[in-house]
Amino acid sequence: MDSTILQMQDITKTFPGVKALQDVNLSVERGEIHAICGENGAGKSTLMKVLSGVYPHGSYEGQILFEGQEMKFSSIKDSERQGIVIIHQELALVPYLSIAENLFLGNERQAGGFIEWNRTNQDAAALLKRVGLDENPVEPVGSLGVGKQQLVEIAKALSKDVRLLILDEPTAALNDADSEHLLQLLRELREEGMTCIIISHKLGEIEDIADTTTIIRDGQTVETLDMSAPGSTQDRIIRGMVGRDLSHRYPERTPQIGDVVFEVRDWTVHHPTQAGRVVVDHANLEVRAGEIVGIAGLMGAGRTELAMSVFGHSYGRGISGEVRMDGRPVDTSTVDKAIKAGIAYVSEDRKHYGLNLIEDIRVNTSAAGLDKISRSGFVNGNEEIRIAEGYRKSMNIKAPTVMSVTGNLSGGNQQKVVLGKWLHTAPELLILDEPTRGIDVGAKYEIYTIINRLAEAGKAVLVISSELPELLGICDRIYTLAYGRLTGQLPRAEANQERLMELMTIEKEAVR
Repeated sequence: MDSTILQMQDITKTFPGVKALQDVNLSVERGEIHAICGENGAGKSTLMKVLSGVYPHGSYEGQILFEGQEMKFSSIKDSERQGIVIIHQELALVPYLSIAENLFLGNERQAGGFIEWNRTNQDAAALLKRVGLDENPVEPVGSLGVGKQQLVEIAKALSKDVRLLILDEPTAALNDADSEHLLQLLRELREEGMTCIIISHKLGEIEDIADTTTIIRDGQTVETLDMSAPGSTQDRIIRGMVGRDLSHRYPERTPQIGDVVFEVRDWTVHHPTQAGRVVVDHANLEVRAGEIVGIAGLMGAGRTELAMSVFGHSYGRGISGEVRMDGRPVDTSTVDKAIKAGIAYVSEDRKHYGLNLIEDIRVNTSAAGLDKISRSGFVNGNEEIRIAEGYRKSMNIKAPTVMSVTGNLSGGNQQKVVLGKWLHTAPELLILDEPTRGIDVGAKYEIYTIINRLAEAGKAVLVISSELPELLGICDRIYTLAYGRLTGQLPRAEANQERLMELMTIEKEAVR
């Protein structure tokens, strides 16, 4: 049997005015984990969409050979019939259906034309256990956080007869512990003989798990590395991705920290649908002017729930406690009131909560601060363009004009648009929830530079991140959260991954 399971030869894909891929070659060996790396917009996801039939045969040039046979997929169903299953970066779940219904949507457990619900839920429970989710299969998938939804997507893929599993940024929404669980799952699948292609910006994961790594830059193949070879390091991958060395992952900064700007006192939040369940439990924290403060916690610890409940009670019910800005109590019970109080929140899910993807950069930038450019209910269009253009230039948003559709931008540039949108409201506190999720190392550095500029301007910045190295690299102080309770805080000089993990994994009984 040929050891090569997949060959993509001279793949070229053109969109109107843009050549996304040019003569890309990819060869994947049977039973290996093959990583694909590249900056946002390099063509990684486009290549996988060509492979999976999202872009059908005839819409691209080149040849796909799978198991030695030429494939001409006209749809994603065609590729799935051959055992190629892709989990896209964008979640494709139906929020109002149960977890079990989502897992077997289009692949229902039936007998005599009727769905066997007991079998469906039992099979779903087994799949959830396999990916490390302790959830009730009948729970609506929309009630889960984005990280858990990603695990549901993986369980859904595993419910099919998979021979080649493609994962596009599978751990982008996961914290370190859950990411490691997923990576271990991939190792087990490899031992069972399954072949995996993984696209990831987390180079530590690539170095840890990949057998082979192909680097793509500007729509072209740069090189393929044997990860067991001595020179196959993260620095080598970065050099291939960006075309230069990146000497520092985090820009240098000398903190100038002032008075307390933002305080949360005795903040308690209950689950919106599960009576009696406390999600945030008597939390107290503060952020000073010019200070970057992090929040670290495992999935389900309550990080996003804390941020969203503070920002306009966007999550939860039975919310109690006090928010203070500059020492004065403020009302943040609606989003509008939170904005007026000087708070801005960049959501972890920018494409659902942060942006209107079918609108242009101009409209997205002004959306949260229309009152600043409006008179008598009318928007000053010239001022709107001027402000958006200012952020486009200052944040190095790679788009020819502010009239460019936001959905056509890379993930890093979309994140810059979200940042510009909230900076336009002139906040005193900026809450950043997973600010670099799904963003390549070059774009991450630019985001970190923007965050530093905000702190240097005297703004208070609160960063939620699942990547502990990121928090350690940019924050002056880090809070830890477990089971909805803050379990500690460490200044940068005293913090390391081991100490943070100890505080993040305190037993539930110990935080009461």
